[in-house]
Amino acid sequence: MRKNGYDYFENRECEYFPCHKTNGDSFNCLFCYCPLYALGENCGGNFTYIGDVKCCTDCMIPHSKGGYEYVLSKAEELKKAAAKKENKE
Repeated sequence: MRKNGYDYFENRECEYFPCHKTNGDSFNCLFCYCPLYALGENCGGNFTYIGDVKCCTDCMIPHSKGGYEYVLSKAEELKKAAAKKENKE
């Protein structure tokens, strides 16, 4: 995992750390609130639904090696999703 200051952040003092089960010492907190949540079923993560609420407890994509790059790869989809919402209002 790259640690350039902009693509990795770990907060071991957070009261919720780690908020997911981890596989090792590296846990990226940069996307504490995942921007991919807004993509619903198109996020690419390991999620379930509890009623109407998307549950991402078992997803490690934004917190693992390559997660930063993966989130950035979805930027165009996020942009389009936001534009659709703005056009409806």
